[in-house]
Amino acid sequence: MDIQGVRTIADAMRAEVRKVVVGQDEAISLMLTGLLCEGHILLEGPPGVAKTLLAQSFATALALKFGRIQFTPDMMPGDLLGAGVFNFQTSSFTLTRGPIFTDLLLADEINRTPPKTQAALLQAMNERNVTIDGATYDLGDNFLVLATQNPIEQQGVYPLPEAQLDRFLFKIVLTYHEREQEREIVARHGRRSAMPRLADFDLKAVVSREELAQAREIVASVRLTEPLVDYVVDLIRATRDHAAIETGASTRAANMLAAATRAYAVTQGRDFVIPDDVKTLAPALLRHRIVVSPSAEIDGLGADAILRDVLDQVAAPR
Repeated sequence: MDIQGVRTIADAMRAEVRKVVVGQDEAISLMLTGLLCEGHILLEGPPGVAKTLLAQSFATALALKFGRIQFTPDMMPGDLLGAGVFNFQTSSFTLTRGPIFTDLLLADEINRTPPKTQAALLQAMNERNVTIDGATYDLGDNFLVLATQNPIEQQGVYPLPEAQLDRFLFKIVLTYHEREQEREIVARHGRRSAMPRLADFDLKAVVSREELAQAREIVASVRLTEPLVDYVVDLIRATRDHAAIETGASTRAANMLAAATRAYAVTQGRDFVIPDDVKTLAPALLRHRIVVSPSAEIDGLGADAILRDVLDQVAAPR
């Protein structure tokens, strides 16, 4: 497989998801980038903007094992990871695996579950394995979390801790559609009040496990020049010195940004990264990693506006 082969895969994925999802092209592009560099994705938006439908359509286009967890306030870590069950015939404990043992995990409404259960995902997202009753179990190289959350609900939700947010490659903010897009949605899906059934749209898996592994090897070989390495590092360090940011991005963010730009470059048909790749991906990669200072919040400044200022201040290489 070569660069063009990876781009063909990305285009096939886009076409398959667009059979069901109208608009959200930027979100689809970022999700493809995350898939190619093995990064977890957080989808945030108000109810009814196709967060779950987008995640399910994306998963259906991949020949990977798919699992879904609807997070609830009463969920416990064992409901997610599984637990040892005593077998009276063998007088020993046998692991009953939880839904986390899958390739692509849709963590729906992840902020509805308590911190104790959210914390059960930390090891899995960072190391792609879990420890249960002292034994460690591998989740596989393809383990990926697609999480959704609703930002406007105040009751019955638990904000994700910074340590968990830092493990998501991108936080993709979905907004309401443009009028023409909304009209197309109504024309396409307005036959029933329930969420569209994917089976009605003949979605197929267009990417195999082998193709995905080969594509990731291609991504890892993409050139990131020394000036661009400096640019990535300087951009991350600038978030720590900005007056409107209380806590800046971590070194993990710098590594993730470098990996993401390589994947994004391949989806654009290039074997090298350019400064615009960094600028395109930085907002989605950093908006959930910085903590806005109280004074900036009083002034009405949000993370995206502050990050635009950081991008303006850090000189990009020619």
